[in-house]
Amino acid sequence: MEDQRRMSARRKIIAGNWKMFKDARETSIFCESLRAVYKPDPRFEMVVCPPFTSISAAVYALAGTDIAVGGQNCGWETEGAFTGEVSPRMLLTSGCKYVILGHSERRQYFSESDQLIGKKVQLALSLGLLPIVCLGEKIDEREAGKTEEVVGRQFDGAFHSVDRTGFDKCVIAYEPVWAIGTGKTATPEMAEEVHRFIRGRSASRFGAESASEIRILYGGSMKPTNSGELLAEADIDGGLIGGASLDVGSFVEIAASAPRR
Repeated sequence: MEDQRRMSARRKIIAGNWKMFKDARETSIFCESLRAVYKPDPRFEMVVCPPFTSISAAVYALAGTDIAVGGQNCGWETEGAFTGEVSPRMLLTSGCKYVILGHSERRQYFSESDQLIGKKVQLALSLGLLPIVCLGEKIDEREAGKTEEVVGRQFDGAFHSVDRTGFDKCVIAYEPVWAIGTGKTATPEMAEEVHRFIRGRSASRFGAESASEIRILYGGSMKPTNSGELLAEADIDGGLIGGASLDVGSFVEIAASAPRR
């Protein structure tokens, strides 16, 4: 009964990862349109994560709402001679509340290791920025039956130097790599199985209470046609939305599909 109450108390997060889309003008238009149709809802929190150059435009356009802004990545140092990097402190002072870390595209295209992602998580937390930590397996790893091995290793790397207080401020996103941008989606049952594993891993490392309160998002091609079923699963606490978050109507429709408990 206590676990059921905690599950009901977890406010879902509907976060849009815009990747390398929308310049500052397009961001302003989107955010103005979003605030025109958005109504605060205790079931969910909305987050938009635009490119670095559009963060200020999003923060300005969403001022006075409870829609949060996040960065898509950050560096592993507060400042320094790191051409092209953006520090978590810079994101925070720009108005960001969240930062996505460990996304599969950062791992694949920029060779980010579990160790590096762990350093970023620790630094972001120390500065007051809330990490959305991504975990997920590739298709060959799933077919080889290594999903839990891969996701578990990524979990351990991301939270290696994080204590319970820090972990309680984090959000986790399970994003099966084979379902990102491919149109393929894990069935609700498949996604729930991995979310349940992550919650169990959280309990083993940080205790049952932290595990029951951590929010775990699904990040593999969630869209209005499947979001209701996915969000109805007990351990799926929202979505890290890619393509569908670029359209105001789709983004709001996904949020509205969050079940009432």
